[in-house]
Amino acid sequence: MVYFEHPRTQWYDLPTMAYVVAKANGTFEIRESHTTARGPRSRTLASFRTLTPEALTKASARASQPFDAEQVRGAALRKGAPVAGSPSDMAAAELLRELQEGRPPRAWLARLLRDALAGTADRLNSNAAAAATWIGSTPQQRGEALRDLLLLVDNLPARPAVARPRFPRIESSPA
Repeated sequence: MVYFEHPRTQWYDLPTMAYVVAKANGTFEIRESHTTARGPRSRTLASFRTLTPEALTKASARASQPFDAEQVRGAALRKGAPVAGSPSDMAAAELLRELQEGRPPRAWLARLLRDALAGTADRLNSNAAAAATWIGSTPQQRGEALRDLLLLVDNLPARPAVARPRFPRIESSPA
């Protein structure tokens, strides 16, 4: 909150406000307004052509006060700015484009996708469904998981030595 003194009254408590401005070159800006002794001022928090989660994160990091991301999305839509959907929406749109161009996923991936969308995927009993969580992971994520597993194995207790029966050595005598 920004406090300022009005000449005729006591202190006012005005919140800083995030809003969206359309620029002439086709870009948009998320701005923050605040009041000063010289009147209202604003500063740009982030510029964008399409409002993405990254633009909102950048604006949030630069803002002096937290703002409601949903209100900023609504303001961007009212200004005519393209707003990126959620990552799952963007992935679905990309998959639909690929299907339209005749590039379907492999059969086992299509089956997993159908089951997941229908809500019938049994994650506990299906090895393929369990492996599906790793389909989109990066090599770094896979490497970190492997490293964690190896560290786990290193920390498991060693098996106790099993006493093996000793048999007498059989020696043959020359004939």
